[in-house]
Amino acid sequence: MSLVRPPAEKKVPVILSRDEVSLILSKVRLQQYRVCLQTIYSCGLRLKEGTHLKVSDIDSSRMLIHIHHGKGNKDRYVPLPQSTLELLRTYWKTHRHPVWIFPASGRGGIHRATAEKPMPHGNVQDAFRAALKESSINKRARVHTLRHSYATHLLEAGINLRQIQEYLGHRSPATTALYTHLTEQAFQQTKDVLNKLMEGL
Repeated sequence: MSLVRPPAEKKVPVILSRDEVSLILSKVRLQQYRVCLQTIYSCGLRLKEGTHLKVSDIDSSRMLIHIHHGKGNKDRYVPLPQSTLELLRTYWKTHRHPVWIFPASGRGGIHRATAEKPMPHGNVQDAFRAALKESSINKRARVHTLRHSYATHLLEAGINLRQIQEYLGHRSPATTALYTHLTEQAFQQTKDVLNKLMEGL
């Protein structure tokens, strides 16, 4: 007897509003985690891409970040907001590591300039979870939610879907197209149509 497996369940990603992102970031207490998380959001990065950023990845003349060996071993460039560049510069000056923007803590939590590795993923995840809890936002968000929110917010601002696909490093346009159904405009349009359909019932 052959059994047919049901299709894998596709979960709709959690999306944070811009105000919710701002609130969560404001609750991150340590500078290194706050700057890392803000960079992840403002550039649409995956967690590892954020923690493994190198000084040489920042192209301040063209305001771009060069992401090396992203998912699928693909390289890509993402736009770098001016405010994020300034945050990165300010934070880097606190340790001046020759390679890593977010180096791991040295002995006793200091001497980051001599760290051999970048900041551990788990530390950033813990900082995000603590900030989310303190913000009292009742959503099942995680660090990757910042990337989902970045894509949705760009769509809401009118950025072309194909361009967002390039920024995120998605192979398939269908993966990026999911966000078109999650924008505030999409929900509002549906609400307007439903209100008209239900008038007079």
